[in-house]
Parts: sequence; structure tokens; C-alpha cells
Amino acid sequence: MFKLISLNLNGIRSAARKGVQAWVERVNPDCMCVQELKAQADDVLGTFDSIANLQGYFHFAQKKGYSGVGVYTKHTPSDVIVGFDGGEFDDEGRYVELRFDTPKRNFSVISSYFPSGSSGEDRQDAKYRFLDAMGPHLRALREQREFVLCGDINISHQEIDLKNWRSNQKNSGFLPDERAWMTQLIADSKVLDVYRQLHPETTDACYTWWSNRGQAYSNNVGWRLDYHLATASIGSKAKRAEIFKDERFSDHAPITIEYDFSI
Repeated sequence: MFKLISLNLNGIRSAARKGVQAWVERVNPDCMCVQELKAQADDVLGTFDSIANLQGYFHFAQKKGYSGVGVYTKHTPSDVIVGFDGGEFDDEGRYVELRFDTPKRNFSVISSYFPSGSSGEDRQDAKYRFLDAMGPHLRALREQREFVLCGDINISHQEIDLKNWRSNQKNSGFLPDERAWMTQLIADSKVLDVYRQLHPETTDACYTWWSNRGQAYSNNVGWRLDYHLATASIGSKAKRAEIFKDERFSDHAPITIEYDFSI
């Protein structure tokens, strides 16, 4: 089995103080994709190069304390791709891809952190530019290789993916154009939303993010923002998914999926 975790850390140093490393040791994944490092190379290298015997590979944002993604792995990649658009979003540290190529399979694990548009119109416009770039990139990549993209997508695709969908229809993360992008990606690119393949009707148990306002976590007023998006040949091998909520390392919960293959 190939065990793969995705977790928005909301700051790697903060998550470390809250015990994320001990949890990863217990879970013992093959790979862990992390987002929102909120750290620069000097903060991570020499301190968080590895976690639980997993070696880390990173894409840091130019802006201090902002964004950043990584993939931790127990397998040595054949190649590491940092960034995908060569410009605006590469400066923000939003994409790292590890390639594991063998005679049997060309396979990638990708960690990506999609922009949030909740802070204002400028960032929502940036989010749409990101989606406009990411869609064709994933469609082209699918023609070349199998992959799983793990990340904080910052989109709840369906009404069952968030608690208060009626009151959030005009809010970033549940806007019609964002949801249409997800629908098109799944339909046109033959990319699977792996959690929904395993749990097509789950509602309250599917949430991976809760606002820090009010009692959102206590009352489970959440959103499903964290995904495994996989090419069909990989996604069809998914056997089990778990969203871990017994401990809180972040405002997001880690999602672990086990796939019936090995690197």
C-alpha cells in the first residue's frame, strides 16, 4: 500500500509545537504533502529537513511568513519540479512535484496550495488567474504521467462539502465559477476527487477546515478544502481515507488516503 497524507500546516513551526511530528511517526506514511509552511529556507533547512524519517523537498514563497509547500517522502524521487507557471504563483511558493519514474510507471506526487480569495477582490482575481493556469497544466501533465495532487484547494465543490452552503454562495471558496472549475477539471481531465470516490455522500465527517471564529470547530461548522486529485489509474486504486480530528495541529485536519500500489 502507498499511504499519502495532505495537511495544511498553517505554519510549520506552529504545527511542530502542537505535536505533528509525533503523529506522523505513528501514521508512518510513504509521503506527506504539506502546505502553508509560512517559513523560508533558513527556517526549515537544518530544522525540518526531515520529519519521521521522511526527507523533505520544498517550494518557498519569496514573501516572508507566507505560503510555501513541501513533500516529505521515504522514497528517493527521480526528479523534483519546483513551480509550474514560471511567474506570479511561483513567486508565492505554491507547487512542488516529486517524480518517481520506474520501468512500470511514471508517477508524480504534487503538493499545491491554491490561493484564497477571501481577503478581497484582488486576491479573488488572483485565484481565478491561478485556476486558469493550473487547469491546462494538469490536463497536459495527465497526458504524460500518472499523478496525485494533494493540497489545500480552497474550493468546496458541492453543497455537501460545507456546513452552511446556502449562506456561503457568494463567498470565496464556494463561488459558482470556482465550483465550475472543479467540475470541468474532473470531467475534462479525467482527474478523480479521490475522497468523493470513496465517500460519495458523506457530509459532516468530510470537513477539513474550520474557521477560528466563534465555535466553528466545536460545532463542526466546517468546509472540505483539502483534496487528493488523482489521475484515474491511480485514483481507482484508493482503498481507504481518513480525516484525522483527534488532535489539532492546524486549522486544517490531515487527510490520509491509502492506495493499492507501491513505488
